[in-house]
Amino acid sequence: MSIRFALTVALFAASSPLAAAPVGETISDEVGTLNPEELTVQYWAARADEGRFDPGMCMYGYPIAKMGWHEPARKIFERCAQNGNPHAMPWAAWIEENGYDRPSNPGGAAAWDKKLAETGSPLGQLNYGLDVLRGHGVARDPALGKALVDRAAAAGEPTAKALKAANYDPEAVTPSADLAHYRQPQF
Repeated sequence: MSIRFALTVALFAASSPLAAAPVGETISDEVGTLNPEELTVQYWAARADEGRFDPGMCMYGYPIAKMGWHEPARKIFERCAQNGNPHAMPWAAWIEENGYDRPSNPGGAAAWDKKLAETGSPLGQLNYGLDVLRGHGVARDPALGKALVDRAAAAGEPTAKALKAANYDPEAVTPSADLAHYRQPQF
């Protein structure tokens, strides 16, 4: 290699804006992004905020929710569930039910449970069956609720089996929740 070539390469490298970037710092320009923040909770939360979907984001909803970032977690669960990921649907229902980032929405939670049940998921059948048995977020329909729980139990869902054995009494499988959360209004 000639000295002239080596000096040209060194001069180009030193004058490049990328050469001035500290290691690991994210820099964007008209050409693209150097060291993009990928595969972090911040990255996937930002993608969800942008309304984008990538199957990789689905595994980040749970840790983001557990970090207390409920709004981006909701967006991730919704994006994944809307794009057909059945594993995100119970989490979408969970965040709707608990209302961490906005008021609790039992109807929204029941809608996600129903959507999961319609995929044939025993978990969805159990959860939507409980919604219907309680009349929580949907009209109360004991016959439909029992039928859903029976399907889940026939598929081997252990909690559905326990619920069926307890004569479909929701308190048998969620005793502390039923004391206050699912109680029907008294007035």
